[in-house]
Amino acid sequence: MAKNKKQQVNDEPIALDVQLNKGEAFIEKNWKKIAIVIGAIIVIVAGIYTYKHYMAGKELEAQKAIAGAQTAFAQQQYEQSLKGEGNVKGFLKIIDEFSGTETANVAKLYAGLAYAKTNKVDEAIKMLEDFSAQDDDMVSPAAIAALGNLYIKKGDNEKGIKTLIKAAEEADNDAVSPVFLLQAGEVYESLGQNDKALELYNKIKKQYFRSPISQEIDMYIERATK
Repeated sequence: MAKNKKQQVNDEPIALDVQLNKGEAFIEKNWKKIAIVIGAIIVIVAGIYTYKHYMAGKELEAQKAIAGAQTAFAQQQYEQSLKGEGNVKGFLKIIDEFSGTETANVAKLYAGLAYAKTNKVDEAIKMLEDFSAQDDDMVSPAAIAALGNLYIKKGDNEKGIKTLIKAAEEADNDAVSPVFLLQAGEVYESLGQNDKALELYNKIKKQYFRSPISQEIDMYIERATK
């Protein structure tokens, strides 16, 4: 599951040792080429402008379309939320029809959770891996943690632990980080790696001491120490 990367363009400086009185001649000679370049820039800018407005309209349409699937999900009708019914579009249809919108991205998260609820682990993992995490400290970390739990469910414990720790780091708050770290610690214990579990438990105690979990973390520390 990856975040959006900004493309970096490095402009290489071009040294032109041209005398000032040759400037007009250069423009005259190359005007057609310059005009083509300027025209291309205008087309690109216009294209971007049109795309943004199209996406804004598409986003609005997608937000209206997803409401039915969200309702079905809230009512624990997971198959219906995925596939839709009648005039109600399911998450899978929304992902396909509104590709590129933030709503389609959110639909991937919902779809991943719906698949998880119906024990379709591979499908759930694929959806959550495709979900593009955003710069928030609750929803995206929770999605990452859900993915970690699915890896563990599939038997890939090490990958699951690393993903849970990543979720805790992404959130970095008292509300959910201790939960994810505790989960990871317990998996470490189940693998007989108590030293690694202790590291996570102590991190909860020191870094997230305001969380409710920290109030009982000594019990886990004591257990892992034995």
